[in-house]
Amino acid sequence: MNSVDGDVHEARPLILIRGFGGLGTADERRVAYQGFNDGTVYPHKRGENYIYEGLVLRLLKSDWQYQDATNIVSYHSRPQTAPEVLPSELTGLRSFFEGRLVADPAMALDIVRQTRSVANTIWVFRYYDFEDRSFSTYGAELVRLIDFIRALAGELRQPVPKVDVIAHSMGGLIVRHAVQVDYPRLKGGAPRAAEEHINKIVTLGTPHQGISFQVLDQLGGLGASEEIEAFSPDGPAATSPDAGAWSFRTFHEHMDPRRLLTVVGTNYRTYGNGAASLLNRLAAVPGEFGPRYNRSDGLVKQANAQVPGAPRTFVHKCHGGEDSLVTSRESFEVAMRFLHGDVRARLRLADGRVTRGKDAFGRSEFFLGVCVKPRGVDFELFHQSAEAENCYGPFTSVQLDDDISERGFDWADPADRLVWEGWLDTRARGGAGPARSDLVIRFDVYVGERDSWGLGFSDNLVFQKQYYVQAFSDPELRLYLHTGEHYLSAQRPADAGELIGVVDEAARDQDDPSVTACERGDGEWLIPVKGTGFEATFGLSLTRVEADTGASGSIPGPAPTVATTDS
Repeated sequence: MNSVDGDVHEARPLILIRGFGGLGTADERRVAYQGFNDGTVYPHKRGENYIYEGLVLRLLKSDWQYQDATNIVSYHSRPQTAPEVLPSELTGLRSFFEGRLVADPAMALDIVRQTRSVANTIWVFRYYDFEDRSFSTYGAELVRLIDFIRALAGELRQPVPKVDVIAHSMGGLIVRHAVQVDYPRLKGGAPRAAEEHINKIVTLGTPHQGISFQVLDQLGGLGASEEIEAFSPDGPAATSPDAGAWSFRTFHEHMDPRRLLTVVGTNYRTYGNGAASLLNRLAAVPGEFGPRYNRSDGLVKQANAQVPGAPRTFVHKCHGGEDSLVTSRESFEVAMRFLHGDVRARLRLADGRVTRGKDAFGRSEFFLGVCVKPRGVDFELFHQSAEAENCYGPFTSVQLDDDISERGFDWADPADRLVWEGWLDTRARGGAGPARSDLVIRFDVYVGERDSWGLGFSDNLVFQKQYYVQAFSDPELRLYLHTGEHYLSAQRPADAGELIGVVDEAARDQDDPSVTACERGDGEWLIPVKGTGFEATFGLSLTRVEADTGASGSIPGPAPTVATTDS
């Protein structure tokens, strides 16, 4: 836990779940942390951003000071028998020392006697150690692991916590099986609501809506038929006893989809499996216009990695391997803000107009993309670009207001043209340096044009520009739009009051167009964007979020000091 200006930053137990291990999983069972310990070197960056050492080590070093609890439980292909004699401190946990997911008495006793907090522990769910490759086993044993974590906290007389889950690829399907099948149909007891035990879920490249090609169907009978069937766009076969209950379409019936964040990969080019990338291009989903695009992470289509009603974000990484959704710092930064962030941000296009590039003859199509990065980390929390092939569009109207729901890449929320919804953390210190009194987010706005007969994503750059939004919350929330970094750099005044005065004076200076005071609209702040080829107004809302409950409320007044992570 970390304290910033008296604000204690609570953690919750975190379970990590890997993806599909292939037809043979002996090698995967030998990997201690199931790949979550693999990181990435960024040779073009320096300092804190130079080496991302993997999710496990980064969590141990983070502000929440997670503890590794992986060795407390073991996984077996056959049921184990509990020891005849258990230490008195563990008698209340007897049922967890037998079965296939088994707690180790010595390791459990160690954490009990040291009275360590269960709230900030990491657990790797090693489901392949069960060896039977059955989703019913995976889901039921995941529920058992969560029960043990909560029971252990109870033995320590600690508050019984909900858990968070980060799952890669097929791991997300396992979590959904637990939520939609195992909790409602719990054997030996009354059905339970998953939301009473699981706080939030982050999925990395999970094929919630299946994969768009089914060559793997031919591999049935090789030991992984049930897992392969789960990748079907239609879900489990009608002969399955869980058919229908496990569909992504019914997730909202079992858990609030806003507690699920889908992280969508967009860089198919760096995925090592070239055949999968080619098949993804040939097997387009509705709205992709056939082989013109490859909107995927190399294996999973961008559209298929999402769940209706759940927030999503784009990370320009591939499905697996080096510099992927699993090994990149981007995924860590996005996931931690979703799990622990205290501010929810929503950016939408209020109005816009393309002012150049519309062909007098032929048919021009336009695309809009935005990238989002908080100051303090050199990584984007949300990425759209022509290279990622995930910009909103194609639009034929210069106002970007025509309906694209059936023929293109649609808005995050079509009702209000939502561009991005994400989470920020004003309490955690993401790197070296003093706490700041403001919050700063960089937005990169891109508009491209394409001839509808072309094969590329866009042929012509209409508009591209960076903007910085600076927010002060004390004594009242105020936002300023910057086109430069003069008032955002280290040379700015250190005193909060003096800084607000300098920025406000610059905003009122008619001779300094680099700073603009944002106006308050209907429940949001208006962000004006204007330049050669494009002019628009974006609406930005900032909402205070109670991290432990997910409840939210307005953020109009005093707030904790904004720290380095998102400042």
